[in-house]
Amino acid sequence: MAKEKKLVEAITPMAEDFAQWYTDVVKKAELVEYSSVRGCMILRPDGYAIWENIMHQLDARFKETGVENVSMPLFIPESLLQKEKDHVEGFAPEVAWVTYGGNEKLEERLCVRPTSETLFCELYKKIVQSHRDLPKNYNQWCSVVRWEKTTRPFLRSVEFLWQEGHTAHATYEDAEERTIMMLNVYADFCENVLAIPVIKGRKTDKEKFAGALATYTIEALMHDGKALQSGTSHNFGDGFARAFGIQYSDKDNQLQYVHQTSWGMSTRIIGAIIMVHGDDSGLVLPPRIAPTQIMVIPIAQHKEGVLEKAEELRSELKEAGFKVKVDDSDKSPGWKFSEQEMRGIPLRVEIGPKDIEAGQCVLVRRDTREKRVVALNELTQVAGEMLEQMQNDMYARAKAFMDSHMTEARTYDEFKDAVANKPGFVEAMWCGDEACELKIKEDTTATSRCMPFQQKRISENCVCCGKPAKSLVYWGKAY
Repeated sequence: MAKEKKLVEAITPMAEDFAQWYTDVVKKAELVEYSSVRGCMILRPDGYAIWENIMHQLDARFKETGVENVSMPLFIPESLLQKEKDHVEGFAPEVAWVTYGGNEKLEERLCVRPTSETLFCELYKKIVQSHRDLPKNYNQWCSVVRWEKTTRPFLRSVEFLWQEGHTAHATYEDAEERTIMMLNVYADFCENVLAIPVIKGRKTDKEKFAGALATYTIEALMHDGKALQSGTSHNFGDGFARAFGIQYSDKDNQLQYVHQTSWGMSTRIIGAIIMVHGDDSGLVLPPRIAPTQIMVIPIAQHKEGVLEKAEELRSELKEAGFKVKVDDSDKSPGWKFSEQEMRGIPLRVEIGPKDIEAGQCVLVRRDTREKRVVALNELTQVAGEMLEQMQNDMYARAKAFMDSHMTEARTYDEFKDAVANKPGFVEAMWCGDEACELKIKEDTTATSRCMPFQQKRISENCVCCGKPAKSLVYWGKAY
């Protein structure tokens, strides 16, 4: 028995050291392996399979809104990157440069894309001439490079996978509509597929994307009480268009600048899945995103008919639309249970000689470990009901956790106490002055997460300086 539990015992308990627990889960669940290049990670099959599911489901949602996929170059000439002042200043510390091609020094340095705004601007300048050419709703799935000093798998790495949408519109109103539309796509995806509740709102000017007119965000709360920015959508206005000279002829044959947006979600969201739903036994994957939803585990598989019955159940479940596998390895059942739990597979089906004789099997939920004895002729129906219930329960638990980790602060003493002693989001009023935002960060290490769309007034005064407040802000420590 000690040997069978070895897999789980290797995980540091969450309450003991959350950061180490996270690293243990990422490694033991075989999601990633470290690369010889500092800060870069290798996505192993199980880790990449989660990303594939995210890609497929998000991509379908994008296309329902009229988005088309393209593929842009990996490199950006330095002269192109320099065209938008705020943008290049915002990314300069993180840029990786290519200075040689083969053995020859390049006449102009090439930036390894940290993001592709400038590339899309170059494209739009070439292909947008008339109002009839608009809108352009493009997206690409790719990797980007940002030379981060501190890294952690999924949450922050030098190279990571993401999608970046870049659109061009005739008016500010059209761009703003697309910006909010894509934020809502992300929020709906997180809540209904990943079972992660989020707060939607606008970033402060200090926290907005470099070069953006406005940045909107979805913020999720991890199990340690820290926030994670999980998806962003930016309205660029016509700032990039003016820098790059992207104009079109309107219906009156007058030249106008286009208005642009950008929006993205990355493999960082896998870190959110781990930290919102995981436990001391490993991953807990929401059924709608799990690469394998059901694992069939034969008991006493050396006995006649057991493996055959397990395969029969797999085929039946697969035909019913479930993603299912059979663990027919020579490991003991206890080890297989631990491994299934570590990998976060939502539902386990146990089938052995006695079960076959009785015409039944045992179903076990990963999240609650609830066991149900089910007649074999009811397996597909009950499995579907249990997976749907698990999906809903996971969201409800995460929502209850987030709601219980909200603290209102009306005075600065209350605010500092909340940040220090009550992990989670702190709701507090703000005057709009960046000086107060900087002071709060310096005093508490908490940052503004967003100004929520659904505003309420818990006080008339800024929590920091006491001057008249302009908006409610969610604050918190964050990844």
